[in-house]
Amino acid sequence: MWTSGNRPRYNRDKLRYPSDLTDDEWSHIEPFIPPAKSGGGKRRVNMREVVSGIMYVLSTGCQWRYVPKDFPSKTTLHRYFDLWNYDGTLERIHHALYVQCREKLGREASPTACVIDSQSVKSAEKGGLKLTRTALMREKRSKAKSGIFLSIR
Repeated sequence: MWTSGNRPRYNRDKLRYPSDLTDDEWSHIEPFIPPAKSGGGKRRVNMREVVSGIMYVLSTGCQWRYVPKDFPSKTTLHRYFDLWNYDGTLERIHHALYVQCREKLGREASPTACVIDSQSVKSAEKGGLKLTRTALMREKRSKAKSGIFLSIR
């Protein structure tokens, strides 16, 4: 809730970018970052900067090539984002933060109810995925119906 006492906790004016992680936020995420692989060279990139760079792209919607130069290189950021998406790291971070938020609010980790709106019910009645696929496909119209087709005999 936005109260005068609570508002300063969420102030991001002192950060380099609003998407950068605070020390408290980093302390929640850091345990989920996989360690460097053994047998290779030492990791030369700051993982907090990698996460901040990924957060910058996700929060601003910019393309990877437009990431500011004070973050690790665009290829490094994209490689880690792709790797963490593939190996489930991003999903584990999301789930852990989700559970923490629910428990902090005094709720169970998993919701016990859900809301189904009328749109969801309508699409489920029609057959769900099977018809969703055909609804997204371009309609195949005959050329004769469209008036473009001219008969030449």
